[in-house]
Amino acid sequence: MVIRLPETVDAMRAQVEDLTPREIVAELDKYIVGQAAAKRAVAIAIRNRRRRLRLPEDLRDEVAPKNIIMIGPTGVGKTEISRRLSRLTGSPFLKVEATKFTEVGYVGRDVESMVRDLVEVAITLIKKEKTEEISPQAKIQAEEKLLDLLLPPPPSGLPPLSTPPKMPSVGTTQSPTAINEATDPARRAEQHATREKLRTQLRAGALDDRTVEVEVAETQLPSFQIFTGQGTEQMDVNLGNMVPGLFGSSRTRRSMNVPDALDHLEREAAQGLLDEQEITREAIRRVENSGVIFLDEIDKIAGRHGGSGPDISREGVQRDILPIVEGSVVNTRYGMVRTDHVLFLAAGAFHMSKPSDLIPELQGRFPIRVELDPLDRDDLIRILTEPENSLVRQYTALLRTEGVEVEFTDDAVTAVAEYAALVNDRQENIGARRLYTVMEHVVEELSFTAPERSGELVVIDAGYIRAALDDLVADEDLSKYIL
Repeated sequence: MVIRLPETVDAMRAQVEDLTPREIVAELDKYIVGQAAAKRAVAIAIRNRRRRLRLPEDLRDEVAPKNIIMIGPTGVGKTEISRRLSRLTGSPFLKVEATKFTEVGYVGRDVESMVRDLVEVAITLIKKEKTEEISPQAKIQAEEKLLDLLLPPPPSGLPPLSTPPKMPSVGTTQSPTAINEATDPARRAEQHATREKLRTQLRAGALDDRTVEVEVAETQLPSFQIFTGQGTEQMDVNLGNMVPGLFGSSRTRRSMNVPDALDHLEREAAQGLLDEQEITREAIRRVENSGVIFLDEIDKIAGRHGGSGPDISREGVQRDILPIVEGSVVNTRYGMVRTDHVLFLAAGAFHMSKPSDLIPELQGRFPIRVELDPLDRDDLIRILTEPENSLVRQYTALLRTEGVEVEFTDDAVTAVAEYAALVNDRQENIGARRLYTVMEHVVEELSFTAPERSGELVVIDAGYIRAALDDLVADEDLSKYIL
């Protein structure tokens, strides 16, 4: 299957929204090994959101999101599935540790902070998209402003070439000589030629060593928070904006080299071209229709008994989360946001508890439950080599930056997987995360000496792995702390 890359942001979004469940799974397969059931479940959930938007308006609001609980030990891919899914779909995505709401000082209203944070994520996401769309226009504006700074002031009041000459208004007096000079074709042609010569030099990098003075905005005063009995509310109040002139000018002049000045002017131009109100509306719309909140460690709040001392009632936390998952209206700094159709993905190992320990109301809001399989040696081998961001490729690329070529043989990859599986069996099973600790120990010496070994080819085979790990793995007490 081939998925062609779109040419524009809008085309990309349309293409992503049209991905079938099978295509979504195929994309997830590029980064995550196995866990077919979980991939199918999330792919269907994403597709159902697309289907809901195609329904008549009277029926659209009645369709509830197909929230999912993923059950499995740590390191088997629960978080990675959620994270890759959000990147694939371009949806606003937020990961929240459910245990956050059991900390000392917890206030029930704090659960709404996950929605506010999700809106902030959406604002950032859309600003990035819009900035990419207007980037060509912003580049042109920035270049023109920089040329205005580089070009000496025109003689006799001749206006900059970036702006047309202004005629005198009615009731004003202006010298005919000045008018003639300002509109003289020869003078304008000369100025135009000089400006175009500077433009050519600018684009060729010949002016990079020059400095210019650019107006920059001064650092704004920080916002402050208001603490109430119902939680912490963020108030974005800037005193400088409330009382203009109280703190003097909000801009100052700063010397920069030409590349830095061009970047600064481009950012300013892009900021001026952005429609903040449109961004806010789009962010709220996208959160309400395609937002994803990943509730990790939900098993830690599974239970119907209160704690003692500073511990927070786990059932109480569940009941505070319930309205958000069921669908409610949350007040944010950008306006009211409905959570009726936000997709919630929950995950937990459920070693000490089970999904039925959740309160019935919360269970009912997670109709799909998927159990992820523990990883064995063969899975670990595949994780080391198959994904596009595999560990073998990561370490090979890292060391290549030092001029060292590293080659992992097949038996070396097998040995790494076997050692990782062995330590997982002996100690706490942390799944694929064990590969990171094992691989880091394998290449530790090479990473340290790489700057002095530029130009070398290093072949890492099974013997290399055994020499690095045998003594460590044999000492079980030591491997507890190292691996």
